Amino acid sequence: MRILLIEDEPLLGEAVAAHLHKLHAVDWMQSLDAASEAMRTVDYDLVLLDLNLPDGHGLDLLTSVRKSGQAVPIIIITARDQVRDRIQGLNAGADDYVLKPFDLDELSARIHSVQRRAIATAGPQQTIGDIVIDQAARRISKGGVEVSLTAREWAVLECFTNRLGATISKAKLEEVLAAFGAEIESNAVEVYVSRLRKKLGSEAIRTLRGLGYRMDR
Repeated sequence: MRILLIEDEPLLGEAVAAHLHKLHAVDWMQSLDAASEAMRTVDYDLVLLDLNLPDGHGLDLLTSVRKSGQAVPIIIITARDQVRDRIQGLNAGADDYVLKPFDLDELSARIHSVQRRAIATAGPQQTIGDIVIDQAARRISKGGVEVSLTAREWAVLECFTNRLGATISKAKLEEVLAAFGAEIESNAVEVYVSRLRKKLGSEAIRTLRGLGYRMDR
């Protein structure tokens, strides 16, 4: 998944981002303006939203996102522990409400729970030829045999499966890989596409010279 973390406390933000980077791509923003700009240019799989931010209230962003029709899962992370605050957040469209301080492993479990519900609501498993992808369970098989993917390989694959039939530019795939926080080599996209082809079949991902890559329906 690609996650947007909106948190202005440096120590907490750094800890959460580092923890989630083990399995996900994470963009960490510390203000509503930066977060809003990021959401205009990137399709996130999930948002972690603090409420008390230096340039406004997180509920304003949540309300705006829901009014625009975006269904991206949003988990509120906040120290506001009053029942009325939780009710207000959930009624505004939050998918979960996590109180600070929280255990990082519990946060990961909440993220996966919310994402499983979102994927289950979106539709069934994807079948592409003899490849079966179950994003809710994060399982993939080819010809009935389960295939193991790393977190980065999953991120690249999801970029294709979320846009089947569309051409994905090299720049977009580089953006997905770079979001994991480590420097990437100039040939990183080619390396990960090659790894996926070895695991899923050379015909799984097509190269369109000068344009990018595509996974057909």
